[in-house]
Amino acid sequence: MAGGTTPAAGVLFLVLLMVLLQRSFALKSSSANRTFVIDYDNDQFLKDGQPFRYISGSIHYFRVLPSSWRDRLKKMRMAGFNALETYVEWSSHEPEPGAFDFTGMHDLETFLKTAQEEDLVVILRLGPFIDAERDMGGLPYWLLNKNPDMQLRSSDSSYLTYVDDWFSNILLPKVKPFLYENGGPVIMVQVENEYGSYPACDFAYTSHMRDLIRQGLGDNVVLFTTDGNGVNYLKCGKIPGVYSTVDFGSGGDASKEFAAMRLFEPHGPLVNSEYYPGWLDHWGTPHSTVNSEVVTKSLDDMLAMNASVNMYVFHGGTSFGFTAGANKGSAFQACPTSYDYDAPLSEAGDLTEKYWAIRNITQKYLPLPSGDVPPASPKYSYGKVQLSSMGSVLQMTSLLQSATNKYPLTFEQLMVSNGMVLYETVLPFRIADPSRLSIKEVHDRGYVFVNYRLVGMVSREQELYDLAISALPNQTIIIIVESQGRICYGSEINDFKGLTTNVTINGHILEDWKMIPIPLTNVTRLSSALKCLQQKITSSHLSPQERLGTPLGGMTFYDGSFDVPDDGSHPQDTFLRLDGWGKGLVWVNDFCLGRYWPEIGPQVTLYVPSGILKTGSNTLLVLEFEVSPCLLPDSCFVTLQNTHEINGATPI
Repeated sequence: MAGGTTPAAGVLFLVLLMVLLQRSFALKSSSANRTFVIDYDNDQFLKDGQPFRYISGSIHYFRVLPSSWRDRLKKMRMAGFNALETYVEWSSHEPEPGAFDFTGMHDLETFLKTAQEEDLVVILRLGPFIDAERDMGGLPYWLLNKNPDMQLRSSDSSYLTYVDDWFSNILLPKVKPFLYENGGPVIMVQVENEYGSYPACDFAYTSHMRDLIRQGLGDNVVLFTTDGNGVNYLKCGKIPGVYSTVDFGSGGDASKEFAAMRLFEPHGPLVNSEYYPGWLDHWGTPHSTVNSEVVTKSLDDMLAMNASVNMYVFHGGTSFGFTAGANKGSAFQACPTSYDYDAPLSEAGDLTEKYWAIRNITQKYLPLPSGDVPPASPKYSYGKVQLSSMGSVLQMTSLLQSATNKYPLTFEQLMVSNGMVLYETVLPFRIADPSRLSIKEVHDRGYVFVNYRLVGMVSREQELYDLAISALPNQTIIIIVESQGRICYGSEINDFKGLTTNVTINGHILEDWKMIPIPLTNVTRLSSALKCLQQKITSSHLSPQERLGTPLGGMTFYDGSFDVPDDGSHPQDTFLRLDGWGKGLVWVNDFCLGRYWPEIGPQVTLYVPSGILKTGSNTLLVLEFEVSPCLLPDSCFVTLQNTHEINGATPI
């Protein structure tokens, strides 16, 4: 039967077809049986029809290198936790309008897959606002460029236009395949975040966010809100049709802590969506710690009530680059690079005493997985890294693009996400000697130069806005403004950076400004600018002293290199110590570790994860703002050591 099908082949084809159809039906049936719901009658969750209680921990994918994700998740699972909670950070995924990034540390989908592989269900907090001590609470800075008067976290149409686009066209389509009903790990999705703490109290907005998520993810996923455990928080935080949960720390009476939740949710499971095993830090204030016994006592009490608990955070990680935010209470307070949080897993992912104490509690309520807990990652002292000056910020500015305006423009108007902008003008009139230079709203720290000579600083953090200066007509006045992170919580998150008001001398407004953004947030542009700077310095035959931006070595780039042994056991985690240095930024192999400021603490060293290192030669770049030890060549170095110090001395 040439050209035809033999009977045996036909039978085989039918058998294969039946097997495929059976598998397809089995998969559909399996998916159809995957359910996660709230059982209001019995005050519990039901997972696949069975009572379910989660013990969850927060780990933020955007604070941990992908090479360490599995290690951190596995350690949490081995502590008896059965769920992961994480935020989605809009600003990380859309750093500039229409430019999306889901790669590397921002690969949300791979992170969710890894969690599922480690036998963790996922509680997803979509934002768009997340707080989390992140710059602008995770909202992208460029919203303030689109409309400076935009009412963030409200039903303002100029805000919702961008939120709707981000959710409907980008985020929700990525999340939907990972829902539990679709075979993924995501059992719950949060609507907004601690909205009851935001003064807008815009119910049209929170209802809009609920409907937007329902439209994108369907009606089956459990939606929830998180608010402080006070009635006043829940008044504005509660959203009809969305389950209300609360957050609180240790030390109180758990039954009383849940009282406000029970007023708004008389039935359903008790949930603490942010249980704090530690607390956040600010530059210049002592490192926060919470006693393990207090943490475990409150955890035990909640679990004994059959509550579900999410520990915020189980592992804090690091606010690499410029991602750390700031708070505004009685004063502006910037957050450090470390997000250690005194959590059960340290910033470097090491098991703490608190980890084992918590594990002893969880095993009373959920079975521990079999197997050994992964050990701490090895640490190594790579030793001194000799540095040399490359040139100053002031010498670089002639190589960069500038903008001009009658009055100073903010970072946001200049489309500068973070870092530094140099503001320059020429004094057009004669002034008294000395005169008062006033910058009533510098955001956040300004270095003032007269004719390229540093004459002082202004500081939002210290509320120092006036400076006595001496200057002659036609001399140049320069103010280099550093952003220390946008406010991440409360009513002032629309935190414009740079010179946000006019600059005056003895009450007279200075005009005709030139503004030069320093390309610190874009490593490609920074590398190109540094290459041009080196060519300029070389052709000018400037001495090391002449390359400094200030007499003390501030406003200067320094570079060097170090070797990582090629013996099979390296690279290893290490920690960068900057004795004698003042305040600035560090890059290793073009990866921005973040800000350093050891002089005021509490963070003294910076975590250098092994995932950014390579065997052989590695590069290190420092931008020092204030003072370096490099006036003597033998002291111009930093040190890579095997211990971390985040509990250093702070000012009185």
